[in-house]
Amino acid sequence: MSGETLFSEDFTGEKPVVKNGLCVICRGTKMLCHKERCPLMIKFYSRSKTMPLTDMKDLAGSSPPAVFVGRYGYPKVDIGPLIPGEFGDTSIMDKPEKWVGKSIDDIVDMRYRLVRGKYRIDARDFRKAGRIVTDVQELALTEKPVSVEANFRERPHGRIVLDDDIQPFGPAARMEGLRKSNGRWEHNLEKNYYDTDLTATKGVIEAYRNGTLISEIQKAFSVGTMGIDKNRRFVPTRWSITAVDDIIGKDYLKRTRFYPVIDTYRVYYWEQLDNRWAILMMPTTWRFELIEAWYPGTSWNPAPPTPDGDNISIISDCEFFDSRTEYAHIGGCYYASRMAVNELLEREHRTAGAVICREAHEGYVMPVGVWNVRENVRAALRTPPLRFGTMEAALDFIESKMDLKREVWIRNSGVLTDWFTQRRLEDYFGASATNLYDDPSELPESGDP
Repeated sequence: MSGETLFSEDFTGEKPVVKNGLCVICRGTKMLCHKERCPLMIKFYSRSKTMPLTDMKDLAGSSPPAVFVGRYGYPKVDIGPLIPGEFGDTSIMDKPEKWVGKSIDDIVDMRYRLVRGKYRIDARDFRKAGRIVTDVQELALTEKPVSVEANFRERPHGRIVLDDDIQPFGPAARMEGLRKSNGRWEHNLEKNYYDTDLTATKGVIEAYRNGTLISEIQKAFSVGTMGIDKNRRFVPTRWSITAVDDIIGKDYLKRTRFYPVIDTYRVYYWEQLDNRWAILMMPTTWRFELIEAWYPGTSWNPAPPTPDGDNISIISDCEFFDSRTEYAHIGGCYYASRMAVNELLEREHRTAGAVICREAHEGYVMPVGVWNVRENVRAALRTPPLRFGTMEAALDFIESKMDLKREVWIRNSGVLTDWFTQRRLEDYFGASATNLYDDPSELPESGDP
């Protein structure tokens, strides 16, 4: 996109690649990227606190525990631990379930204190890579922080990676050796590790149902500790995050799409990290949509603000009763939010149509990971909703809280457009027409009831 300064790993993963020279000209003073604050400076100030930790080739500390699996060059990828230069309870550094309410500065500071060790393996034939692979796997399964020491070929150097699917992370270097203390494994993940006849999908679902945190499941999924033995492989962290959200969401949908519909319109409203969330739940059969409006000056919209409020980038993805078959353009955020909505519906044994309206405003100066969507939608859905008797009243409330007008949301929404243009069964027979079956097991496995 014109005018945007993007950063990413090069194909060797060794150094950041600057796509244009704006940052060289600006140096965080002129705000040529039109962001409210400079993302690089946020990272710089956090990194300055860790500089003493990267002045040597050996580093020891208590890993949260945390691991990372790269994706560039797949199946030849870099794997390794994330290590802070401190000991003690560091678990918060890799537990996004506990980050709701923290500022971007808090999150970046916390994440940039984690130094990433890198070791190249073949993700599909990882057993030949030796002891380091086993140590990384054990680290991903461990329940509490453990002491880790890494020996690097060179001093860790800073990394600049802006990615809405993974959390920020700090300096990195290639490892020559890794040592760790022993720790207790999370019991559900340990069961999956030893059950080599259990599929990865069933392993994810069973662990989640038995109380394992999604972030813990994602780590275990990424390091080849789940699934039938011959099919096990390392999965890039970015892919594993979305895969786990998708697996859990689809498992919910096997049941939630056949539950009785809710009886009123609901709106859940939430604000965090200068993001506004309005979640509309409609009394109809299952359908879902995520609409994101990125204001000028945010991570993915570098356009300058205009007096008339133009230059807002809007993207959406949706599905109806039979779900979608193509990967969502929005990416991992779609599957994370869909999972969170179905988590609520399963608790209530109800179904609904859901439209999530997200406004990302200027204060959201850099992406912090897909967890931001999952955990904030979950947090919103734990609050008491406002209930309305009509769609018009629900949209009136949303319009009062969000900057965009209802016409804009409807124009960019497949679900809302369908709602206002298509006739439904309940229009003729009332809402009870969608509750023809008291027992969801009586419903067919596919097709609209």
